[in-house]
Amino acid sequence: MTSPAKPPVITPYRRLDPKTQPPLLYEPYRASVERAPRKPLILLPQTLSEITGPVYGHGDIQATDNDLTRQHAGEPQGQRILVTGRVLDDAGRPVPHTLIEIWQANAAGRYIHKADRNAAPLDPNFSGTGRTLTDAQGHYRFVTIQPGAYPWGNHPNAWRPRHIHFSLFGTAFATRLVTQMYFQGDPLIPFDPLLNAIPEEKARERLICKFDPNLTEPDWALAYRFDVILRGREATPFEGQ
Repeated sequence: MTSPAKPPVITPYRRLDPKTQPPLLYEPYRASVERAPRKPLILLPQTLSEITGPVYGHGDIQATDNDLTRQHAGEPQGQRILVTGRVLDDAGRPVPHTLIEIWQANAAGRYIHKADRNAAPLDPNFSGTGRTLTDAQGHYRFVTIQPGAYPWGNHPNAWRPRHIHFSLFGTAFATRLVTQMYFQGDPLIPFDPLLNAIPEEKARERLICKFDPNLTEPDWALAYRFDVILRGREATPFEGQ
């Protein structure tokens, strides 16, 4: 006889500490000037739909969705890397079976998107998108290619640091997080308005993955650890613009 499954942990949504998140309007990030609300926000009261909600995409995960190097007939160009970590709540509890989606530029710094006008080449063997579900302990793992930096026109000689975009769902719709993961030691990080819009240094550091020699697979791929906290004072900064 199997024991019944434990019900999910559901706790009320707590608003994020503003020092740990980017403001909606940050003038060095030029696009935020047009995107930011022009009037004060109205905070709506919570209802049941904010602390419980639908689950997304569980039935659609394919075997190669978390391996961006095996989605085409050939090997993509660039350095193969592993990105792994855990998804946690503010109490340090794992968030199991939650959907993670990623997207990124290829090794030359170009997205496979019609709006990307970068002169860098496309890679026919790299689409730059993937997804997976966390396991029972909140662990996830992706195989991908080290993304390249790219020009983006925000200011003179503007280049985005190497990064990977993440979208995650927690135990409720209100705990969805869209964020970016940066790489330790990237010389472009001090010049990036998106990352530096976050006032608190410790919060900015939570967006930078750590090289992990213990997870690196010899002769095959370097490994980086990136843990994500979906809410609370230690929450991973999200994209507010």
